[in-house]
Amino acid sequence: MGKLVLYGVEASPPVRACKLTLDALGLQYEYRLVNLLAGEHKTKEFSLKNPQHTVPVLEDDGKFIWESHAICAYLVRRYAKSDDLYPKDYFKRALVDQRLHFESGVLFQGCIRNIAIPLFYKNITEVPRSQIDAIYEAYDFLEAFIGNQAYICGTGITIADYSVVSSVSSLVGLAAIDAKRYPKLNGWLDRMAAQPNYQSLNGNGAQMLIDMFSSKITKIV
Repeated sequence: MGKLVLYGVEASPPVRACKLTLDALGLQYEYRLVNLLAGEHKTKEFSLKNPQHTVPVLEDDGKFIWESHAICAYLVRRYAKSDDLYPKDYFKRALVDQRLHFESGVLFQGCIRNIAIPLFYKNITEVPRSQIDAIYEAYDFLEAFIGNQAYICGTGITIADYSVVSSVSSLVGLAAIDAKRYPKLNGWLDRMAAQPNYQSLNGNGAQMLIDMFSSKITKIV
């Protein structure tokens, strides 16, 4: 196995999803912080690794992969001893892929990034109420996805759980999860939080992003 290096920042949900996957696979890796607010992701050196200027980036024996879902799927295919985290069965894999696309398009882009970019890069400190409503709409979908299952795609954890929890745990500071309205989602979040090393791999970074939001937002309008 070549040397694994993960480039990222603790507050980033996609970075945390990769860290959860790496830990679940028992893989050793070097973690290198990238200061996004200081523009380190825009340097020539970083652009050679990822011309899209985003984190996470995974380096595996001199080769570079970016986008968290691609990274997590690659890690399972390349290093897992079983396919539990990303099933080979066509239907089961399609279900995981659907949840990953939901996390990417709805939770991360539609909820987190649409709030974060104006706050942190354009100094717009008021958040439209419609963006908070969009978070609750996403919760409604997740409640339906989980249903009577323990996890996002069934009875066992997959990389979809790691991706979704990285975003959901970052959104609760903006839109609290009411256990009565969302009992399935709330129970799932508790189960994920009980996983080994969860706090260091995801919980602390999620709280960091929550605090960053709180320090910038002046009003929901």
